[in-house]
This record gives sequence, C-alpha cells and structure tokens, in this order.
Amino acid sequence: MAETIFFNALREATDEEMARDPRVLVMGEDVGHYGGSYKVTKDLYKKYGDLRLLDTPIAENSFTGMAVGAAMTGLRPIVEGMNMGFLLLAFNQISNNAGMLRYTSGGNFTIPMVIRGPGGVGRQLGAEHSQRLEAYFQAVPGLKIVACSTPYNAKGLLKSAIRDNNPVLFFEHVLLYNLKEDLPDEEYLLPLDKAEMVRSGEDITIVTYSRMRHHVMQAVKTLEKEGIDPEVIDLISLKPLDMATIAASVRKTHRVLIVEECMKTGGIAAELTAQIIEQCFDDLDAPPVRLSSQDIPTPYNGMLENLTIVQPAQIVEATKKLLDNRI
Repeated sequence: MAETIFFNALREATDEEMARDPRVLVMGEDVGHYGGSYKVTKDLYKKYGDLRLLDTPIAENSFTGMAVGAAMTGLRPIVEGMNMGFLLLAFNQISNNAGMLRYTSGGNFTIPMVIRGPGGVGRQLGAEHSQRLEAYFQAVPGLKIVACSTPYNAKGLLKSAIRDNNPVLFFEHVLLYNLKEDLPDEEYLLPLDKAEMVRSGEDITIVTYSRMRHHVMQAVKTLEKEGIDPEVIDLISLKPLDMATIAASVRKTHRVLIVEECMKTGGIAAELTAQIIEQCFDDLDAPPVRLSSQDIPTPYNGMLENLTIVQPAQIVEATKKLLDNRI
C-alpha cells in the first residue's frame, strides 16, 4: 500500500493503461508539455511522445470529434476537458456521434473513448466553471456516466473506463484532487456499473455521489452521536443506475434521502427518485427526499456559493426530519 493523492491516482491509471495498450492516447488542451490543468498527465509526454499526449487547439468540438473518429478506427482516446463545462461546446459530438454511432452503424463501429476532467462547484470559480454536466448527458442514449469520489475508486474506475468499448463520461470533482488515500501496489479494476456501499446501516438509506459523499460522511458522524444508523451508498455509476443495490437498501431501511450537487430540476436525484418510486413504492414508509443545489447560476461570491450547495448540517436536518415519524 502507498499513500497516493487523487490526481496521481488518475495519472497512474492513465500511465498504466498507456503502457499496457499502445492504442491508448490522451488529447486535450495543455495535456502534453504542461501536464494538464490539474497535473493528471504530468510528464507523460516524455515517456510516450507528443502524438500520444496530443496538445490540441482551444476547440472542444473539433478535438472531441477527432477523438470519436480515432475511436472508430481502433484507437482508444482519452479526452481531457480542461473544465467539463467547456465540453458543452462538444455536445453534438458527444451525443450524436459518440453516443449513437455504434447503434447507427449497425454495430460496425465501437467507440472506446473516455471523456474526463474536472467539474462541480469549486471555490469561487464562477458560474461557467461550476457546471455539473451529469444531468445534461444522462438522457443521451449510448453513453456510460461515472463519477469518482476517492483516489481508490478514481484509479480503478478510470482503468476500467479506458478498457470499455463504449464512450464513458468520467466526472472528477475539482475539489477532490488533493485527497489522499492508501492504494494497493497490485493492479485492480472496478466495475463501471456498480454502486459502492460506503456504510451499512438500518435506519435510512442516504444515496449520494462525487464530492457529496464526503459531506454525507461528515453528517454521519453527527447522526451516529444521536443514535441514528444510516446506510450510505455512493452511486459511482450515474448511467446506468445500479438499482439492484439501491432497491435492496431501501427495502431494508424503508426511507431514502438523496444528496447531490447537481441542480434539483431534472437532476440525477430526480431520475433516481422516479425509479425508486416505481420499483420500491410498497417498501417506502415516507416519500423520498432530495437535497440538491439551487436552480441558479453558481455565484462567484464565496458565501453565496456555499448557500447554493448542500452542506452537512442540512443533511443532518433532513435525515432527522425523515425519521421523526418512525413507527
């Protein structure tokens, strides 16, 4: 075991997969000599050369389209979005091309590509740099969507995403890059379609993902002191949702709280709530509750920014309120 910082876990995954498979390459703005905005590709160009660490112009639609074409010819491109919000400029290439070409070609092409990079609400990055794109893309057929939350799952999930034969949107949170965790020395891979049971409990199911996992676990410390035993699930896979794990938990606890940094209207929690009601209605002792970000552009002002996203105290309050009417 070796202590590894989050961005180095991603770097290790990229390095290992590039060494294992010569078809793997990285493209994006400043991914080569600069090493990426958050140093995920630092110095890899020295090992693999400029054509496998390809610095692109500032033109997301162009280089994302190029990556789709590269994937069609048998390469396995990793597209780094300097900030995931910028990839809205490549929405057409991601949705109409990456997501649909395997189907529209009758299976003649696979699109083994990963689109990864930082997103989420940072610290005073402003509205355009605080996007949460998971809800934008969740409705697009043909895509897999993954949100990592720890150095351990970041490395294992990225390796699996690179090896997958489908386009994978791989979301990293801008405020998690400095997390540290002991990682195994031996190689490991994690499934892209499975949620993680973070904490087993009996009283209530709390479902979350990405940075909010850490807010939830802060809240759990307070809840434990008050004799409340929550079960915590990290979604990991945002498309498809691992409803088997979630449904089994809801059938045990009979109450569910969903905590997300995504916007409330049309967010991940909205879809998850619908599926829980469809599949677990008779097992619920109370309606599912969503804690989501405010439906407004993220303010630059730090105090206002904090007010737009869910805080641990709100998670504690919502949990206790859901449990107030226990029989």
